[in-house]
Amino acid sequence: MIGGAMLGAEASTAVAFTIPSLGLTVRWYGIFIAVGIILSVILGCIEVKRQKLNKDTMYDVCLYAVPLGVIFARLYYVLFRLGEYMDNPIEILYIWKGGLAIYGAVIGGLLGIFIYSRVKKVRFLKIADLITPGLVLSQAIGRWGNFMNQEAYGPLVTNPSHMWFPLAVTLDSGEVHYATFFYESAWCFIIFIALWFFLRKRKKHDGDLMLYYVLLYSFERMFVEGLREDSLWLVGNAETGGIRVSQLLSFILFAATLAFIIVRAVREKKIGHPVWPKPEAASSGDEQVCENNTDSDKPEEGGESETGDSAESEEHGDTCGTEHERAEGETK
Repeated sequence: MIGGAMLGAEASTAVAFTIPSLGLTVRWYGIFIAVGIILSVILGCIEVKRQKLNKDTMYDVCLYAVPLGVIFARLYYVLFRLGEYMDNPIEILYIWKGGLAIYGAVIGGLLGIFIYSRVKKVRFLKIADLITPGLVLSQAIGRWGNFMNQEAYGPLVTNPSHMWFPLAVTLDSGEVHYATFFYESAWCFIIFIALWFFLRKRKKHDGDLMLYYVLLYSFERMFVEGLREDSLWLVGNAETGGIRVSQLLSFILFAATLAFIIVRAVREKKIGHPVWPKPEAASSGDEQVCENNTDSDKPEEGGESETGDSAESEEHGDTCGTEHERAEGETK
């Protein structure tokens, strides 16, 4: 499961339904993940239509991003619990027993998008922005799978005044723990609202949605990860303390992303136009038009006088300059 494996016996709330004739057990966790993926595709398709991209873009992206997301989510988890799998390595493949990590899923998904962008020769950051709102919405929904599995929770609650949901959650054992899965779910819903309703149509650069997702999610994860009882540890363990993998990674991502945003904003204010990345080449198309116009203005033998050509060339130059100015104004 995302962030950790199920502890002890399977939770009484984990199974949604069974089909005895097929020997099939359907768990709530799988349902929530499937719903999240479907909604991600729907949101991505809405953006594809708005941006007038190829209508099959999202479906093609999923063929790369989803499988690699699952693979890397598992590898990330196994890497930091390798000792548990050394005696029976085949269990690395048993993902239905739990053990997926969201940071691994994001890394794998981004790798899939990068491969897609290279194959299709489209801008990586533009495609990353397509899937980012759906990604964070999927996280918000998927955390409720943790609720049904009774996992990804925080410390034991001993203060009676804190024993209420959603601050805390009661497990099958009767113990009451802080509901850290809910804290993350709520925060991810807030990030989704910010990205989809406020930033999506106002961004100045390709990649802005991904950038602000990393900033906001890593900020939350720094704190909530410190409360988790099933963390992956880089150094130490839950009993002795130490360094939690996701907490350290979150701190690095937050600090680096915040620094990048600040430095870029200062740079853009100084030079007066967007950089890092620069706007995609609507301007290069204008340059080509200008080059063509300039070429067409060259006088042929027996053609018009230099005065007529000069006037016409100036007219084309003015037109190109105006188009450049318009394009630059739109990107500011």
